[in-house]
Amino acid sequence: MEMHASNEQLLERRRRVLGRNTPLFYDEPLRLVRGQGVWVYDETGRQYLDAYNNVPHVGHCHSHVIEAMYRQARMLNIHTRYLHENVVSYAERLTSTFDLSLNVAMFVCTGSEANELALRIARHHTGATGLIVTDYNYHGNTATLAAAAKGIPAPETAPNIRWVHVPDMYRDSDGRSEKAMLEIGLRGIQTAIEELQEAGFGVSALLLDTLFSTEGLTKSPEGFIEGAVELVRAAGGLYVADEVQPGFGRLGSRMWGYQLFDAVPDMVTLGKPMGNGYPLAATILRRDLADGFLGEALYFNTFAGTPVAAAVGMAVLDVIEQEDLLRNAKEVGTYVQEQMLGLQRRHDIIGTLRGEGLFFGMELVKDRTSKAPAEAECGQLINEMRRHGVLISRIGPSSNVLKIRPPLVFSRENAALLLETLDDALRSL
Repeated sequence: MEMHASNEQLLERRRRVLGRNTPLFYDEPLRLVRGQGVWVYDETGRQYLDAYNNVPHVGHCHSHVIEAMYRQARMLNIHTRYLHENVVSYAERLTSTFDLSLNVAMFVCTGSEANELALRIARHHTGATGLIVTDYNYHGNTATLAAAAKGIPAPETAPNIRWVHVPDMYRDSDGRSEKAMLEIGLRGIQTAIEELQEAGFGVSALLLDTLFSTEGLTKSPEGFIEGAVELVRAAGGLYVADEVQPGFGRLGSRMWGYQLFDAVPDMVTLGKPMGNGYPLAATILRRDLADGFLGEALYFNTFAGTPVAAAVGMAVLDVIEQEDLLRNAKEVGTYVQEQMLGLQRRHDIIGTLRGEGLFFGMELVKDRTSKAPAEAECGQLINEMRRHGVLISRIGPSSNVLKIRPPLVFSRENAALLLETLDDALRSL
């Protein structure tokens, strides 16, 4: 029935059954019916280059992942209260990619659940309830995480949360040195700690996306993350690294975003790309934290870490290794970053470039002197790109940073198409 409905009819049906305010990308919603590799296809058969989605991390509908899912699904799928080789072998392989101290995997279904579980464990371990996050973040949609997402619309608030500003070397420096910016940023962390302590909450955790993805891929002063972690640990809190966006080799030079810095987390949370579209996520943590928590609190998740989920997760790791996708992310990412410098020279609307590996941010400004955010133009640009067959999005407090985050199988040829289309779209502005 759906395939015979017009897009307008389908949109109206969607609004009736899913709610009128359920979000959709683009001014003209895109109706997708098929995907393969870096390409997705609409109902007319038109193809679009996917330069945004990190869920199909190793490419849409990768045959090795699908076959692993099918093989296990036709044999057995059951929860983790039974022994199964897949689950144990996958946990062993996954944790081997982290620092030695991060040696236990607790499986969940989504990044939201992974972060919620990490915060539960932090509260249990520290006896404190205070949480420190950045002032423009998204870590999930549970009640706790929605209340923490200041800057992103959410009706909830919580008195035990403090928001800190990440010093932006492009937008905030105003002639200050990097050292001065670092001092300002760390004073903000210390103030948050003192406020939580004075209010009686204490400090349970600092929760950070290691690339500040939602914040707009902010370039913070060198030493900010290390300094923030040191202050939080001195106050008795734990460091939780959210790797839902930076992780699984996207950076090219590293498997995990936290490895860019000299601060090993106490817990790491994983999500979207872990199952290439299959609902699979995890909290990776120190053994003492896991044993202490599970010794006093029951944690069980019916659909998390099943034999099928483990088979899919193992297949994703296979593809990353066998297709040498970290190298690809580094090489193609370097090529894109070099070419984007040329775009910046040609288009004054580009204020600064950001990113690492196959994760790019391009901040658009009305002029380079005032750095006033070009929010409307950014919206026009992503719609123009969609009309020309390339899918990207935008992020940041002012929604003026282009967000480009393709699957890891993105090739140099795919990148050339992205850049050519982006050049034309920028020229049209």
